[in-house]
Amino acid sequence: MPHPVLQVIASTSLQPMDLTTLRAVLWDLRPKLVPSRFEKAQQPDPATIQLGCRSLKGMVWLELSWQAEAPRLVEVNPPPRSGSGSTFAQQLQHSLRQLALVELHQSGFERVVEFRFAQRPGEPIQRVLVLELMGRHSNLLLLDEQRRIIALGRQVRDHQSRVRPLSTGDSYSPPPMLQGLAPDPTEGFERWKERLSLVPIALRKALQQTYQGISPALALQLAGEHLNTPVDSLDARHWCHLFERWSLWLDQLEREQFALVVENDGRYRVWGSPQGEVHPQPALALTLGSLHQQSQEQRALARVSQDLRQRLERWRSKEQAAQQDQHQRLKATDGHEALQRQADALLCLGNPSRDQVDEAQSLYRRAKKLRRSRPILEQRLEHHQQRLELINASETFIEDQLGATWQDGPARLAALNDLREEIDELLQPKERRRSTRQQRQRDQPKPLELNTPGGLKVQVGRNHRQNDWISLRQARSGDLWFHAQECPGSHVVLKSSNGLAEESDLAMATDLAAYFSRARGNTRVAVVMVPTDQLQRIPGAGPGTVRHGQAEIRWGDPQGAEERLLAPSLSPHSG
Repeated sequence: MPHPVLQVIASTSLQPMDLTTLRAVLWDLRPKLVPSRFEKAQQPDPATIQLGCRSLKGMVWLELSWQAEAPRLVEVNPPPRSGSGSTFAQQLQHSLRQLALVELHQSGFERVVEFRFAQRPGEPIQRVLVLELMGRHSNLLLLDEQRRIIALGRQVRDHQSRVRPLSTGDSYSPPPMLQGLAPDPTEGFERWKERLSLVPIALRKALQQTYQGISPALALQLAGEHLNTPVDSLDARHWCHLFERWSLWLDQLEREQFALVVENDGRYRVWGSPQGEVHPQPALALTLGSLHQQSQEQRALARVSQDLRQRLERWRSKEQAAQQDQHQRLKATDGHEALQRQADALLCLGNPSRDQVDEAQSLYRRAKKLRRSRPILEQRLEHHQQRLELINASETFIEDQLGATWQDGPARLAALNDLREEIDELLQPKERRRSTRQQRQRDQPKPLELNTPGGLKVQVGRNHRQNDWISLRQARSGDLWFHAQECPGSHVVLKSSNGLAEESDLAMATDLAAYFSRARGNTRVAVVMVPTDQLQRIPGAGPGTVRHGQAEIRWGDPQGAEERLLAPSLSPHSG
């Protein structure tokens, strides 16, 4: 069964950009971008281009993506420099240099946008950047003044499409005509109803098959709870209500009266309010960009965490099988005493034969071999048990990152990728592990660090290396170590060597140890507190595996720790 947190993240995805949303984004972008001077192009991933254009109002960054699962045109905050050296980005940089964006063109119900560039407004178009937002057929193409393809994001070979192959040097041909009718604001109610009722299918299918520009999201916004109701089951009241929504959509689409509304479940709409309640949304494209970025991060988190869980499960199965094998071998050694007695009985005979003496000697050797193998087998069992505990701790670290809503997406993704590298290292055979470990030791771990109410520093390990680093390498005499009792979780070290720890400092460290553990869901969690001087590394165990002597038991409040982490004034940071 997938973890419930993973299920939530995996199910959270932004709806595709449909025609209505595209129209709203263009309406929002035109006042900011037209006209503007092209300045920068970069390609952060194989299916995304980021363009920087400078207008009188300042620099505006766009993200154009032809990813099959999430094609989009959105405004983004100034992105980090990434991918400026890609071939496509360099081609754009060279071809659009010193040109101005003079027009954003979109026609009818096609999800195709043309960015038209010229030396200055009113002069002939010299370059056109065409963004096609059509699911798995999405693409980005750069055209010259004769509309020949200079560069494109995705080549389409003859064997991939006999209808519309695309390659550099070809004349650009638009996508095939859309199926269905273009919605017409002048169409009357009866004719509109007749078209939709022609075949007794679900209302969703009737809308999408009859008219252009009707995405699954828009069909839901129009039909609501009747989305899957057969058209021949709708009564007159439902038809009238649906036509009112239909007319409102067409009217706001024609008048470009858009406003972004984000629902609690992550879905959004850009229309639907009565005309008197429509308010301008100056940051619509930027807000959609943020939503798309969050969705991409969530999908990446789900993908990496799922991969990690699969690796750990394979590892667990392997370790459990090996552990069971060693258990059986150890159980077989219990017969060494019986073999010893059989050999003694043979040699105690009055006049044992040569064969009996040889048999006794063989029994002695077998008994000795079994007796000597017991410590080795017990050591192997301990080794497999330690690795299984390491797996459990790794799963806790994954849950920690998935549930860390107080932390931004990129930081959580980076932490999961770091954990993946660490697990890959731990999974390698010993002879292949050394070079990887030496490489990683050059990179100093960066645990979570926070300040306590008394001004002391408290460190939290978010993976095995960080646990090892704060507990055994960086700890000083006088520091205190906290960990959930008999439960996988993070090491927490209060740097009380730098000052006297007050009760509020101890309480915060205790709460953090409870929160960063598998017992996070409990209202109270038993936490052990030990001076770091008493910690001992377990020989042969994985990083961050320690044992200790007498400990003080405290009770932690995970909810209290979460409230501290969410508090803006706390400012948790790494390193």
